[in-house]
Amino acid sequence: MSENIKVQWNENRMSDRPDNVNPSHYQTGNIQVIDFILDQKMSYLIASATKYLCRYPHKHKAGEGRLDDLRKARWFIEKQIEEILREESLR
Repeated sequence: MSENIKVQWNENRMSDRPDNVNPSHYQTGNIQVIDFILDQKMSYLIASATKYLCRYPHKHKAGEGRLDDLRKARWFIEKQIEEILREESLR
């Protein structure tokens, strides 16, 4: 006689929780984007733009989510441009 064992979902078990810290769209390709950012010693603004540019095709299949990530990348790039212009005008 075989006994059926039911395993219930347990939010405290690591394997049953979604990985909100390192989700799958961060783990595409041969290296993680964070490793590239750290290796290149990017500023916060450029690193943020890079993160959004690299993950946009993987995080969302289609639609507004992808466009939102591209808009966020553009926002960070524009902020970096503003910072460069401000720094250069002060010299």
